Amino acid sequence: MTDTRRPVHNGRMVWWRLLADSVVVFHAAYVAFVVFGFAAILAGTALGWRWVRNYNFRAAHMAAILLVCVEAFAGVTCPLTTLESYLRVKGGGAGYPGDFIGYWAHRMIFYDAPPWMFTALYVAFAALVGIMFWLRPPRRTAPKRAADTRLPG
Repeated sequence: MTDTRRPVHNGRMVWWRLLADSVVVFHAAYVAFVVFGFAAILAGTALGWRWVRNYNFRAAHMAAILLVCVEAFAGVTCPLTTLESYLRVKGGGAGYPGDFIGYWAHRMIFYDAPPWMFTALYVAFAALVGIMFWLRPPRRTAPKRAADTRLPG
């Protein structure tokens, strides 16, 4: 006798939910890069860490926060949020935002506040990043020279 009260698990739905959870984890990592990257820049400046002045790191960090500011000013929903929502709907539209990792990653990066407050926060944070960019500018490393490979003579 089969129990008809239990929902049938569709394998595709599980994959959509896993993809949605993966997007949330990536989104949380992006936020962590912006926030903890700035903390590392401050700490590294005080402690003399050379890597925090790496041009590629600092340029990527500045670009990451500026992208958030542009989205906020344009009133655009973050594409990662849109993608996660789409994947959740494809996965059966569960109200619970994912499994354990997806749930907690989601709770860490989404808060209920008016949009203008987020825009102000993003711009203030970008200003701080810009000030540090100016006070402790990144350094471009000189390309390493290849060893002299000429034959003697």
